[in-house]
Amino acid sequence: MKKNWSIGLMTGTSNDGNIDIAALQTDGNKILDFGPFELFSYEDMEIKELIFKTFQEAKKWNFEGKEPEIFSIIEKKITLEQSKAVQKFIDKYKLNKDYISCIGFHGLTVLHQPVSSNTVSRKTKQLGDGKMMADYLQLPVVNNFRSNDIKYGGQGAPLAPIYHLALANYIKEKDVIFLNIGGVSNITYVGDNDELIALDCGPGNAPIDDFVRYHKKGLMDRNGKFAKLGNVNYDLVNEFMENDFFNLSYPKSLDRNSFNFDNIYKLSLEDGCATMVKIIVSGISKALQLLPNKPSKILTSGGGRKNQAIIKDLTLETKIQCKNIDDHNLRGDAIEAEAFAFLAVRSLNKLPLSFPGTTGVKYPVTGGISSFY
Repeated sequence: MKKNWSIGLMTGTSNDGNIDIAALQTDGNKILDFGPFELFSYEDMEIKELIFKTFQEAKKWNFEGKEPEIFSIIEKKITLEQSKAVQKFIDKYKLNKDYISCIGFHGLTVLHQPVSSNTVSRKTKQLGDGKMMADYLQLPVVNNFRSNDIKYGGQGAPLAPIYHLALANYIKEKDVIFLNIGGVSNITYVGDNDELIALDCGPGNAPIDDFVRYHKKGLMDRNGKFAKLGNVNYDLVNEFMENDFFNLSYPKSLDRNSFNFDNIYKLSLEDGCATMVKIIVSGISKALQLLPNKPSKILTSGGGRKNQAIIKDLTLETKIQCKNIDDHNLRGDAIEAEAFAFLAVRSLNKLPLSFPGTTGVKYPVTGGISSFY
């Protein structure tokens, strides 16, 4: 076992209560081996509700004035909880710290403002204390991955595309789309010559999850069962798709709160879920139309790949083969955590994390801040 293992952490804006933890062996260019992966739940039962309150406070704050006090409270809590989870992960899988080069700690995105026409006002805010985690784990930690990209004119997202390229080389597939349906939906196109194009497409799971919670029917529309029973309100879909975002060229990125779903809350649970599925699919379809070539295949990851209503409708609308990334013996729930394990190694090696075709930076730039114990 060589000292080129890293551990990646991801907790998404869908706020499913899980900490995704994955180990990856990599030199920052190639995937050498996959280590264990597991979802850990927050031990502190208050954290999930505190995160929702943090999202609300962040929306009101909107980068103006003093940061809300809840930011420092939740930052300490999630850093401690995720540090504990990593230690449990290391202990459970008997990983030797002497062979772990770093931890890639994404943190919690509470606000993301990628203004497309004005690079000066682009801002992003992730909460997470890298030094606190490094001291707790006695391991180097890389966090704050997005700020340097914004500093150099990028949108700060998406950052996973360079890892998607490594995956494409690993499974020997090109001219494909890596589609992640998380809190928002985003795609990476990997061309035959390793061309990388990436963009956020539109809403993902987050608004459906919120809607189901609003109706007190669980935490999500599991397998799309509610959507399958509902009828799509096409007037609301058409109205939603008139948003200027969908006609912008790539690269482009979104915040969890970029769209307003108030009108959909007037619908029944089933009709609302069906309508939001159609909006998600329409956003992805529109994004694919912006690409220079029609891809041969879509490989899906993230929680949304399990929503059968989304996948069925996406296949019908795009007429592109839509495959679960798990069918390639990859781990659809682990991709983002693996990506930040990969990005952490690249950061330590001063390799670029973002590119003109992925975030809009003028030239490839590295990123991340390293903390040592």
